[in-house]
Amino acid sequence: MNNFIFQNTTKLVFGKGQIAKLKDLIPTEKKIMLTFGGGSVKRNGIYEQVTAALKGHNFIEFWGIEPNPTVETLRKAIAEGKEKGIDFLLAVGGGSVLDGTKLVAAGICYDGDAWDIVLKGQADDSIPFGSVMTLPATGSEMNTTGVISRQETQEKYGFNNRYPEFSILDPEATYSLPAKQVANGLADVYVHIMEQYMTTPGQSRVMDRWAEGLLLTIHEIAPKIKENQHDYDTMADFMLSATMALNDFIRMGITQDWATHMIGHEITALHGIDHGASLAIVLNGTLKELKEQKRGKLLQYAERIFNITQGGEDERIEKALTKTEEFFRSLGLATRLSEVGIGDDTINAIAEKFNKSGVAYGENRNVTGDVAKAILLQVK
Repeated sequence: MNNFIFQNTTKLVFGKGQIAKLKDLIPTEKKIMLTFGGGSVKRNGIYEQVTAALKGHNFIEFWGIEPNPTVETLRKAIAEGKEKGIDFLLAVGGGSVLDGTKLVAAGICYDGDAWDIVLKGQADDSIPFGSVMTLPATGSEMNTTGVISRQETQEKYGFNNRYPEFSILDPEATYSLPAKQVANGLADVYVHIMEQYMTTPGQSRVMDRWAEGLLLTIHEIAPKIKENQHDYDTMADFMLSATMALNDFIRMGITQDWATHMIGHEITALHGIDHGASLAIVLNGTLKELKEQKRGKLLQYAERIFNITQGGEDERIEKALTKTEEFFRSLGLATRLSEVGIGDDTINAIAEKFNKSGVAYGENRNVTGDVAKAILLQVK
């Protein structure tokens, strides 16, 4: 296991009725901006709960942060935040709303264009922010990362800010989510775990078992969610799994991959495909193309997640790859680029961009543009 320093400062406020705690979580002297997406929080009652809890607080509202938040929209929120002297932000919605809010929090403290912060990859300063989460997926509620798109140039990159001061997670808020969003969320959570787990074997028994526990949980609850999205305990497991998948707990002292995410970001930037849907396609290609590199972990994955213990190594790995693709299919997601109308032009464009930038992703830093192309050809 590698050396590491671990610290996560987010206060997690979990369970039914916890939105009411907002009145005590944000000081009354703060000038608050509430940030929202497209309006689903008004239909499911979350907006009413939030505003009721903040009675007596000074707040304004900003609406319209997209499912893939764009810097063009966030610039407007930053300008309004500066004008109104906002010194606390509260994101209400899914991970995309919170990702965008992280950039707004940094942009209010920055004199230049917010895209500079994204390109730098790290915010130097930021006002504090919290969240009320309605969609399990990104884990943004308990990490420092935000992923932002720029429509003008069809780019999408991640950056880091501070941790949220707090995040409120009420599983009842997930009851009204569309099936498509639930499927994308499950895929996103699964691939988050795999990006940290499916790397180098033998690094940490603790990290492996924690990651495997989350993977097994997702496999167990996915069909139950499809049957009944109003079961509190099942949706609580979903919500907490999303948080635990990307709050730094399962990556301490180990190598990580993230090639699937970086390729997926490019697909989303070019075609607007949902983030989770892009990952459900790309992961299969990553595992197939890097099968030899990941052989040891794939064999462990086959045994511990799918109970595949019979046959030679190659046979067991192939069965695990098939089972993984079948899992995404069971969610109703595509697993081939052709199914979402993507062909050679996009594959070549991503490869060219990676090669031109000189990037190399993956646990071994060997996923260049050429390897990314090979990965995508595996799922063409």
